[in-house]
Amino acid sequence: MNWDDTAPSAATDPALAADRLVGAAADGEDTAVEAALRPKDLGEFVGQERVREQLDLVLRAARARGATADHVLLSGAPGLGKTTLSMIIAAEMGAPIRITSGPAIQHAGDLAAILSSLQEGEVLFLDEIHRMSRPAEEMLYMAMEDFRVDVIVGKGPGATAIPLELPPFTLVGATTRAGLLPPPLRDRFGFTGHMEFYAPLELERVIHRSAGLLDVEIDAEGAAEIAGRSRGTPRIANRLLRRVRDYAQVKADGVITRDTASRALDVYEVDARGLDRLDRAVLTALLKLFGGGPVGLSTLAVAVGEERETVEEVAEPFLVREGLLARTPRGRIATPAAWAHLGLVPPQQQPGATGQQGLFGA
Repeated sequence: MNWDDTAPSAATDPALAADRLVGAAADGEDTAVEAALRPKDLGEFVGQERVREQLDLVLRAARARGATADHVLLSGAPGLGKTTLSMIIAAEMGAPIRITSGPAIQHAGDLAAILSSLQEGEVLFLDEIHRMSRPAEEMLYMAMEDFRVDVIVGKGPGATAIPLELPPFTLVGATTRAGLLPPPLRDRFGFTGHMEFYAPLELERVIHRSAGLLDVEIDAEGAAEIAGRSRGTPRIANRLLRRVRDYAQVKADGVITRDTASRALDVYEVDARGLDRLDRAVLTALLKLFGGGPVGLSTLAVAVGEERETVEEVAEPFLVREGLLARTPRGRIATPAAWAHLGLVPPQQQPGATGQQGLFGA
């Protein structure tokens, strides 16, 4: 990941991973298709059982009191359904929703303009909330707690703070990096939900539902094959489903079976564990050129022919999560699972070797 607090993450910046079929960031096509595939209520929402159950209690209690729902913070990797849940919250509360993002709010005045135009009970969805500017963040504290903001008029000694009362609203914040949120902001959310990666069976349900909405015929084995290569992410599952659909219409009889899905995803260079060309290039260089490591990130990036940030932010997170690569103080090392996945045999230690070097490298 990119540890610069102000820089966009490659996981969420389409420019850094625009050509990846298994990238979790949404592109233009994803945005258009997701609007049609999104569930409309919690009953249709697949997966995230714990978050869904807790959120259902929060919303039902708010409706029973006739009050606006507590502010909600949703954290987790891209593509797991944070935006979808925000829209479901608005639908469950029978309220309109306003959608914006942290990078779009660079000044306190930007936030004040949005807050002052909200209707009573409206849901404000603030994506990538951790990337909001500090002045706007501090204004948000008072708005969330007291439903009031102070608008500064004028400059210098003649500046005047004019209090502006706000109607009660519900803020839904979404973040891929919850650790970057300051504690005062986190503490003002009444409910915090962490979105987990999906199990294969949950992704199969997502794929069957999406196939029905897209009028695509798919059998259970075909859905399982796509789910197994989807990295635990519904957005990727839906994207792979559309590409397999295209292949089935052109190369097969339009029905997605396990064989059809496997051949289609082989064409798109997505292997059985969801690794694509970049992932395999990183592993191949690590294993064949450097004997499994340890090797420095910059050296590995040069060997792959990619930028350091691309390797660190685009390829490594999934490889680490899959247990194929490890980050150590000495550099990146491959795990036994990486050797097995590429069908390679790790180099054997010399007889009597302990795996550690002596003081002078002996």
